[in-house]
Amino acid sequence: MRSIKLAFVAGLVALAVSPALAEDAMGTMTMMKAGQVTAIMPDGHMGTMTPDAKMSSEMMKMAKPIKHCMMMMTDAKGKAYMIDTSTKKAQAECEKMAM
Repeated sequence: MRSIKLAFVAGLVALAVSPALAEDAMGTMTMMKAGQVTAIMPDGHMGTMTPDAKMSSEMMKMAKPIKHCMMMMTDAKGKAYMIDTSTKKAQAECEKMAM
């Protein structure tokens, strides 16, 4: 009886902790929030910020809308690359990955 209670408590703890672990593992794969800016450096590291209204309006003057799915990857040394997704096959792969 006691072992059943311990197993039950251990199960509850596992259920409580699993979303936190999943969020930590997926931390870099979340959608951007409204007004957020993400920068990607050639060496693969990234940064995000939420600019104030004035800076945001200045940045929007330089911005272009994204017309299709975009893919980026890093090599074994950590250098970032942008993948050409202009073909229909590449677009389909990109969209499949983003789903």
